[in-house]
Amino acid sequence: MDNDAIEEMFQSLGPVTIRRMFGGKGIYVGDLIVALEVHGEVLLKADEVTIPEFELSGCRQWVYEGKKTGAPLRMPYWTIPDDAFDDPDLMTCWVKLALEAAVRAGPKK
Repeated sequence: MDNDAIEEMFQSLGPVTIRRMFGGKGIYVGDLIVALEVHGEVLLKADEVTIPEFELSGCRQWVYEGKKTGAPLRMPYWTIPDDAFDDPDLMTCWVKLALEAAVRAGPKK
């Protein structure tokens, strides 16, 4: 996904910074990472408070195979419901949930 499309998705949060990482992109509001773009898919940050909403909406958690052990590693990032891509108000709700999770997690040290 190109940076302009990502910025449009997150416009309700104000300016975002997009940085290359993990073979994808990290999406930041200030110093808080709110989402990742991996293999063309945007994944939103979630935590114990917001995960139930993602699960109820049929979203998938990002899981990848660890390089050292080959074991699946569950990351705190989830897919966005398909209907949010066609509804800017709904997308705003989802990206705000990601920001709330990022605020609770605090900035990376």
